Amino acid sequence: MSELPGDPDPGLGGMTPLSPVGRLAATVDRLSREVRAAQAEAEGRALIELAKGILVARLGCGPAQAARQLAELAGQSQVTPLEFAVEVINQAARDRVSEVTDAFLTATAAVRTADPGDGARGAGSGEPVADSAAVRLRAAESGALAADDTQAVADALLEQALRPLGAVAVAIWAAGYDGSLTLAGSAGFPPAEAARWRYVPPDVATVARCGLTERSGQWFASLAGTGLPSVGRHQYPDGGRVAVPAGTGGRIHGVLEIAWPVPLAPQPPQVVRQVEALAELCAHTLESYTPPRGPGQEPRVIPDAVELMDLADGLHDPALVLVPHLDAAGHLADFRIQHVNKRFLDPAGRPRAVVGGALLLEAYPMAAGDSELFQNVERVYATGEPFRARHMNLTALVDQVPLSAVADISVSRHGNAVLLIWRIEDETARLASLLQHAQRLGRIGGFEENLLTGEITWNGQLFDLYGRPHTSTPVPLEELAAHAHPDDAVAIGRFLRTLLHHRRPASAAFRLRRPDGVTRHVRVVAEPVLDTDDRLLLVRGACQDISAQHWTEVALAATRDQLAQTEQQAIERARLTLQLQHAIMPPAQTPLRVPDLQVAVRYRPAETEQLVGGDWYDAVMLPSGLVLLCVGDVAGHGIEAATSMVVLRNALRGLAVTGAGPGQLLSWLNIVAHHLTGGITATAVCGLYDPARRTLRWARAGHLPPVLVRGPGAEPLPLVRGMLLGAVAETAYEEAEAQLAAGDTLLMYTDGLIERRDRPVEEALAQLLSTVRPTPNTLDQHLDRLLTYSRSDTDDDTCLVGIRVG
Repeated sequence: MSELPGDPDPGLGGMTPLSPVGRLAATVDRLSREVRAAQAEAEGRALIELAKGILVARLGCGPAQAARQLAELAGQSQVTPLEFAVEVINQAARDRVSEVTDAFLTATAAVRTADPGDGARGAGSGEPVADSAAVRLRAAESGALAADDTQAVADALLEQALRPLGAVAVAIWAAGYDGSLTLAGSAGFPPAEAARWRYVPPDVATVARCGLTERSGQWFASLAGTGLPSVGRHQYPDGGRVAVPAGTGGRIHGVLEIAWPVPLAPQPPQVVRQVEALAELCAHTLESYTPPRGPGQEPRVIPDAVELMDLADGLHDPALVLVPHLDAAGHLADFRIQHVNKRFLDPAGRPRAVVGGALLLEAYPMAAGDSELFQNVERVYATGEPFRARHMNLTALVDQVPLSAVADISVSRHGNAVLLIWRIEDETARLASLLQHAQRLGRIGGFEENLLTGEITWNGQLFDLYGRPHTSTPVPLEELAAHAHPDDAVAIGRFLRTLLHHRRPASAAFRLRRPDGVTRHVRVVAEPVLDTDDRLLLVRGACQDISAQHWTEVALAATRDQLAQTEQQAIERARLTLQLQHAIMPPAQTPLRVPDLQVAVRYRPAETEQLVGGDWYDAVMLPSGLVLLCVGDVAGHGIEAATSMVVLRNALRGLAVTGAGPGQLLSWLNIVAHHLTGGITATAVCGLYDPARRTLRWARAGHLPPVLVRGPGAEPLPLVRGMLLGAVAETAYEEAEAQLAAGDTLLMYTDGLIERRDRPVEEALAQLLSTVRPTPNTLDQHLDRLLTYSRSDTDDDTCLVGIRVG
């Protein structure tokens, strides 16, 4: 018998022979491991050589003696020479990388102390110490510093430091002075995908921009659901992402973005600090990065401080040129005011010579306060995104006294300098402008009339209100009645007497008739001005066009009358609907006399009359000796639902006399609902009970099934298929038969008995099944108890039909 492909080969000791493609893949994998091992070995040698150089400088010995010393100290410390070399480099550097690597080496040493037999392994991972995170981080630093471009840095970071963390790709973004992002280098992403993301304009929300704007970085467990685009999103749609700002000296030069193929679990602090250290390595590389110029694209001009000074001097607004001021540790502490332009205007009135050359927080210490001016300048310098603000409070301290001014602020970064422009508003001019805007928006015109000289002054708004040209003669107060509606003469006369005779402020509303035939409703307010001898000197006042308010009040009054009429009609309509419903279907019905059978019905109308619905029931003895039992619910509320209910209830009674079964009766009733009632929809349950056989044949049209109570248990009858009434022109309904026994109780009901807004119908039905047990002595008590303990909260009609076999 021939062997199938992939079957174990007896000549190979039971191993499955590899196909040619498998052998090729195995060869590629082996060569890749050898290349990575060779790179790690070369970088390990570089770290050892660096440590030997540090020992030569500190011990004053030769290279050979330093090598022996390194080996001896590593042996005494029970670590490998490479691990000890990393510790020597950390002690000499004392930088951010050393802080992170020291934390990893401390954790490794703690594990070795707890488990001396595993001294050649990493911290709990089973990996050699030479491959520990601390050594990888120094190896990544060595590879990044040796790289000749940002692309090589990305390759070194991915292979040396990030793949052991499970990452599959890395992107290094350079931040432009305008807030844009340029993909300076990437590794692990397809070249075509990286080319698509070469440049991201300002204000475009991406994963990298989140890292640019959030100083602490962004860690996304998964890209799914974030809605943020990013390089490689289609390759790893559910993978984790990290975007960390890469900055030094208070300025963010770019962003380090790392991609994982699967969702990212919360990382320990050591890994977070390692990623931040790698981002700082990228920052040193990005400091000298220049974005490439595309075909036909002009090179970007990034002016230095000198060119920015010339630009500031050409502005018509006060401007400051700021350069970063770093502390001894190289961190941004303040900004030096490098230049003050000729139009400089200080809030405290200080000359340019006093402010120029000072630190920003020294000249304006309140800039770090409630206006957050300094924080905005710092953010612009870090990210390159410009900042604009209107009416910002600018405060200066002079002799410990704060002097404030309101200004429009503009901050932008140009190269390594920041341009701060402010436009201080004159308070008097600003208030006058605000007053003019208020008068224009309020349609207010002002006037002043000198009663001694007869001189009258109007502003432009008052000329427009009167419909007169601005060159015409203003109207005196005494002639006001001549320009008003005759019916308003009494109100105007009372206004003038109070103002001119009693010398008290006065107001009046009147209808102004303009020369163009338009009538406006106007309110005038005025006050007298007296001289030192208590004589009436002049009158000042204002007129406001209140036509819109007047017509709004008229419209509101008409609307109120209409609403009152509509409300009365609605109340009358609801009353008639309720009367119709009660006339056709009273809340209680005369008991049906059937041997060995109790029949009871209940109807509970809605508490709110406006919600009168289309619930109905019926229990009647047919000429055939069968008992017709049914409940139904017409969709909607109001008189339409009530009248439709009457049609269906009476139609079913008439159809039942034919002797047809419940399925056929519902089919006919569906035709009535679809064609003869204006296209209503309804649900129903129809049953025919045979007292002689104690059987119930029933069918349903989209309604809840009947509930059978037998002994201590209760359960709904098995569901049969049936579409709600009126949905389609013709449909068939499935029937079922239930055999009842002495003592059984059967309940039919509408959803108003169990429906709740916050519960599914299944949970409400389960609550009903627990309520119907135990069974009271009489059927009437049983139905009354169900209505009493119903937990429905929809305030809907409720119909309930019950039978109990004797």
